[in-house]
Amino acid sequence: MTDSTTHRGRPSVIIQGVRKRFTLNHALSLKDTVVAWIRRRRLSSTFDALKGVDIVIDEGESVAILGLNGSGKSTLLKLVSGVMEPDEGAVLTRGRVAGLIEVGAGFHPELSGRENVYLNAAILGMSRREIEERYDEIVAFSEIEQFIDQEVKHYSSGMFMRLAFSVAIHVEVDVLLVDEILSVGDAPFREKCRLKFEELIAAGKTLVVVSHDLDMVRELCTRGIVISKGQVVFDGDIERATELVES
Repeated sequence: MTDSTTHRGRPSVIIQGVRKRFTLNHALSLKDTVVAWIRRRRLSSTFDALKGVDIVIDEGESVAILGLNGSGKSTLLKLVSGVMEPDEGAVLTRGRVAGLIEVGAGFHPELSGRENVYLNAAILGMSRREIEERYDEIVAFSEIEQFIDQEVKHYSSGMFMRLAFSVAIHVEVDVLLVDEILSVGDAPFREKCRLKFEELIAAGKTLVVVSHDLDMVRELCTRGIVISKGQVVFDGDIERATELVES
């Protein structure tokens, strides 16, 4: 059940015939391996997380990738971000792409919050000049100014998430990928993040969101792509897409 979507702007993301396959290991120990060998059972099998996916996302679009757990949503986002490569097909992007997929993955626990801002921002592609220009804004958004010179290993999970998210969202990007990160944090901070997303959309940035929060994606996105068992089953209006997921 796929709507035909008309692409009027220039594409920001092109996904052509993408297939991603994972190998599943069924032997958890040496004993399992020996038993499987004796009984002539397979030690591994393959699983297609994505099967021939074709999607075009235009510059300035706000798109939600929806579906049940295990449908392939997060895998698709990781392919677009460059964290993974497809086994078949191609993924093309235009401009700078930043993925809020594993927030804080580049943070070092022994370094202070200040040092980690510079480190993580550099990993996300910001130059030192860009970091220095945005440093005060990043810290203010995180609301942990008084703890910024403490080692992050002493941060609570909420403090860590705030700082990591604040760094990521202040990167100058053309395409922003977001994977379920607003499921953590308190309500006021989530609202602040939502408003920041709206600001980026208004500035013409391309937003691709994976989330189970259907109310949020209705507010932020105009287009919904529903994936089931690794295939696109719907691509069109966000209201219709969320209805399909809810049914």
